Amino acid sequence: MLDANIKQQLNAYMDKLQQPIELVAAYDDSKKSQELKELLEELAGMSEKISLRTDDAADVRRPSFAINRTGTDIGVRFAGIPMGHEFTSLVLALLQVGGHPSKAAQDLIQQIQELDGEFEFETYFSLSCQNCPDVVQALNLMSVLNPKIKHTSIDGALFQDEVEQREVMAVPSVYLNGQPWGQGRMTLEEIVAKLDTKSAEKEAEKINQKDAFEVLVIGGGPAGSAAAIYAARKGIATGIAAERFGGQVADTMGIENLISVPYTEGPKLVAAMEQHVNEYDVDIMNMQLAEKLIPAAEKGGLHEVRLANGASLKSRTVVLSTGARWRQLGVPGEAEYRNKGVAYCPHCDGPLFKGKHVAVIGGGNSGVEAAIDLAGIVGHVTLIEFGAEMRADEVLQKKLRSLNNVDIITSGQTTEITGENGKVNGLTYTDRNSGESRHVALEGVFVQIGLVPNTEWLKGDIELSQHGEIVINDRNETSIPGVFAAGDATTVPYKQIVISMGEGSKAALSAFDFLIRNSAE
Repeated sequence: MLDANIKQQLNAYMDKLQQPIELVAAYDDSKKSQELKELLEELAGMSEKISLRTDDAADVRRPSFAINRTGTDIGVRFAGIPMGHEFTSLVLALLQVGGHPSKAAQDLIQQIQELDGEFEFETYFSLSCQNCPDVVQALNLMSVLNPKIKHTSIDGALFQDEVEQREVMAVPSVYLNGQPWGQGRMTLEEIVAKLDTKSAEKEAEKINQKDAFEVLVIGGGPAGSAAAIYAARKGIATGIAAERFGGQVADTMGIENLISVPYTEGPKLVAAMEQHVNEYDVDIMNMQLAEKLIPAAEKGGLHEVRLANGASLKSRTVVLSTGARWRQLGVPGEAEYRNKGVAYCPHCDGPLFKGKHVAVIGGGNSGVEAAIDLAGIVGHVTLIEFGAEMRADEVLQKKLRSLNNVDIITSGQTTEITGENGKVNGLTYTDRNSGESRHVALEGVFVQIGLVPNTEWLKGDIELSQHGEIVINDRNETSIPGVFAAGDATTVPYKQIVISMGEGSKAALSAFDFLIRNSAE
């Protein structure tokens, strides 16, 4: 089941087990059960602290297994075989149930341990979803830290009857005590904050007590991370306030154009960026949504940024790097059927549409790449491009046209997403050449039509382009002295990770130059 290199790595990890653990397996007669049995037997043979037995309970999913701390009620359960993106989740679960300490902040650990109530979580994931491990690992850790929290991770592709019964059409999907509770990528901090209703108030109180920064970065994506590193290296007081550290990069699958890194994946890059930022004296304030920018009354004075939780931050300079998000179609049915057939991440949600007919809206690189990926999973893909021709690179178009389960429609304007019984059943588009309206029966729609900058909160306070981008010059200066901007939220052409990193670095250097030339009295 496991190759020699992985076995060698796992053996090293299993040496870190501090307490005995028990693997409790539930099998059936399927091929997947046989694969799971082989995996668990290999794991059990790696340490004297690991034992294996069969679960005879009638009410457990099969194939599945629990990882329990022997003699306690601490444990987690996986329904399916946690390979692919979830292999790290398996390793962490083994270590944490086995007593290896978490690297989570001590105050967050204490907050989890103090949660009161009975919490039975179930998370549906897909092995190709890069966002799912964050949720799975967070809830697994919580179940290890607090015996009142239980968690089962479920491979949606393996338990499709259950997925259809619960109408799960996007992953990760989290259920709490049998009821839908959350969808999409969530960090440990976000999950705890959602359970602890007083956490926002506590965090706002802590933030209001902070001294003014010299450089305050708003946004924690590639531009924000680079800006924070370059500022902190100057030895000046630096802070980052981010709604979600990593931003949209965390939702990106394969990255092959980051110079000197032939291939990586979004979550890995985000983890590396955060680790790099943490090597410097940077105050990272995650899960903080900026709502209002109040410029300094005079050049060189303090700017104020008000946050959604009611707190305020002040700084002599500000670097705006709030990034962008997926652009929506804005047609009837899109909002109504979001996560009920309307999706934006083909890597995450594609496996839930196995054998079905789906559409991809958009003929740029993202849309064509999505169609190619989906064609290997679903029954049929219809790609609809608004323009007369697809805009994707020719090599991608050639690959797409070679697939026999893909139809390509150009000059097609999507006008409505239709549904029945709470789920997508098709879409309507207008042929822009003939003006004729046509309907396509399908079960999923993947929207891939570009990005929109996260700058609505700045409207009226700073100069924005007609597309809502922050207007900057070649030094990343905005229309407000002492306020700089970088990355996908700005007018800089070509929205690329490597460009955002360079722009963030440049913005920080410009902010430092501003501080030198406008010294505080």
